[in-house]
Amino acid sequence: MTQVISRKIINLISLAGLIATISLTIYFYHLGIFKDLTQLQLTLGKATIFAPVVFILIQVLQVIVPFIPGSISLAAGVIIFGPWQGFLYNYIGIVLGSMINFQLARHYGKPLIQSLISEKTYKKYIGYIDNQKRFDKFFAAAIFFPIAPDDALCLIAGLTKMSFKRFSTIILLAKPLTISMYSYGLIYGGQWLAQLLHH
Repeated sequence: MTQVISRKIINLISLAGLIATISLTIYFYHLGIFKDLTQLQLTLGKATIFAPVVFILIQVLQVIVPFIPGSISLAAGVIIFGPWQGFLYNYIGIVLGSMINFQLARHYGKPLIQSLISEKTYKKYIGYIDNQKRFDKFFAAAIFFPIAPDDALCLIAGLTKMSFKRFSTIILLAKPLTISMYSYGLIYGGQWLAQLLHH
């Protein structure tokens, strides 16, 4: 019962985060902030370390408790800070969040995981942990290619015998491709769609 309540609370937080993100985007658009992205990037680039640190913390938190859709925050990082800095800040935040997820799952176990992810997702992937070698291969492939819910798998990995060193190595090496595909795919896909609609 407690897990059901916890999941409902997390779902409400996620919904509230999505609504807040959409509302802020519309508000900033009306203010004209997005009309000159180059100027926005230059302004933030000259800002103190405060802006990047806040963004990285947001990315860490959204990995642990998805109050903002990950795809939106990934694209936002690249749009706001530019392609290279945006990628770097996305990478740091997501890697740190993934490592925290792993350690939380290892410390608190199944009750925490079942509070953070849906029962359907949990049942779909929990069977993989019966065979450690199979799970390790599947986990590495899933992180390298965007074929599965990464955050959920990082939590489930915490229930296995996988060492933190092995987990960290997979995350550090495999995440760049996924982050790049999501970030730039969404941005260029959005630009292509916008051009298509204007014709």
